[in-house]
Amino acid sequence: MAIIGTFTRDQHGFNGTIKTLTLNVAAQIKKVEVSSEKAPDYRVSAGPVELGAGWTKTSQAGKEYISVKLDDPSFPAPVFASLVEQDAGFALIWNRS
Repeated sequence: MAIIGTFTRDQHGFNGTIKTLTLNVAAQIKKVEVSSEKAPDYRVSAGPVELGAGWTKTSQAGKEYISVKLDDPSFPAPVFASLVEQDAGFALIWNRS
């Protein structure tokens, strides 16, 4: 597991940065209206560019987190991560799923 982003919460979602080997961008994870059961709860963007989506989940320990799927033409495959509360903010933790 590696932290690829740090975020703070605001009234619309989360603001922060995503840093990988190919990305270093200011990003937003914004709440959206859910149109169907499988639709994402959040959209991930860097300015006008959409990078992915997120779904609200609950861990086995009962803690809420956001499961995030990121994609970019520079990635060989989509990146899966979890946005979890940590210390004074939120960490985007990459996992190979």
